[in-house]
Amino acid sequence: MTASTTVFSPTSAAQPLLTATQLGQLLRAARKQQGLTQAEVGARLGLSQNRVSHLEGHADELSVKQLLTWCAVVGLELSLAHRLAKAPEAGEVQAPGSAAATPPEW
Repeated sequence: MTASTTVFSPTSAAQPLLTATQLGQLLRAARKQQGLTQAEVGARLGLSQNRVSHLEGHADELSVKQLLTWCAVVGLELSLAHRLAKAPEAGEVQAPGSAAATPPEW
């Protein structure tokens, strides 16, 4: 493990997830903490063990339904919150698309 690698533990406080890789790591860690095999999680999700293995490494391919069910199976709760962002300094221009940028009007 490199110094830049973040290990996600399902036993710690709420953690911001910014990448699919982080989500996959958290789902894997929670599964192992519950003592479940990939095959057991797959059976509860209606997926093969091979697919569970793949999704743990490619969490960006999970559907919302699969993610919510997976969280329930391994004892996780999904919650969303606004990303905390540093306010721009006086005279500083905020980059388009950044967290502190004004959201588009729908």
